[in-house]
Amino acid sequence: MELLWFGKFGRPVVVFPTAAGRFYENEDSGLVASVQDRVDAGELQLVLVDSVHDESWNNRDVHPIVRAARHAQYDTYLRQELIPYVFERARRGDLAVCGADLGAYHAANFAARYPDVVSRAVCFSGIYDVRSFTDGHWDDGCYFHSPMDYIANMDASWSGKLSRVEWFIAAGEHDPLAHNAREFSKLLWTKGIPNQLEIWPGESGHEWRAWSEHFGAAVPATRGPR
Repeated sequence: MELLWFGKFGRPVVVFPTAAGRFYENEDSGLVASVQDRVDAGELQLVLVDSVHDESWNNRDVHPIVRAARHAQYDTYLRQELIPYVFERARRGDLAVCGADLGAYHAANFAARYPDVVSRAVCFSGIYDVRSFTDGHWDDGCYFHSPMDYIANMDASWSGKLSRVEWFIAAGEHDPLAHNAREFSKLLWTKGIPNQLEIWPGESGHEWRAWSEHFGAAVPATRGPR
């Protein structure tokens, strides 16, 4: 798996690509440039990771069981390989995860599954369940990677763990996925999980200009290791 790393000091931020993107997409689309001054100042380190979208949820040529299994392998890579590498290289533990479009799903799913290693989750214009990728099929492999479903059934202990994550959920007022942002925010609140919801007025918001414009404010620097 390939990645790009920007910065030598500051809070590490793992950034996921959109549905059709690769690890270099967030650089090519201007997201990195929008916070370049903060990277240069040692406030942030950006880790642009790759995905397996075309082999997992977006792969309509295989059964949904195979799609879910491939995503589970990707999830294992993130938790067992990528995150230990990030912590070792960044030398601090105040990890943020961020993504837009399907990248927002990855950020939400990873933070919800591993709140012990994520301190902030930034989700732009996302979806938060995988039912649209499963062609009506449903099993544990799908359920345990569908945040809208498994968070709804979390007990108080797990909800408490997710409450330690800073949740930032946003979409444009006219974004086709704005309702997903509202529903995900509402779900978190019903489980007692604080979160910040922003609906940007007067714009679709489902575009790189908006995501880049709001990225810096959504990922505040922290003063030291978590």
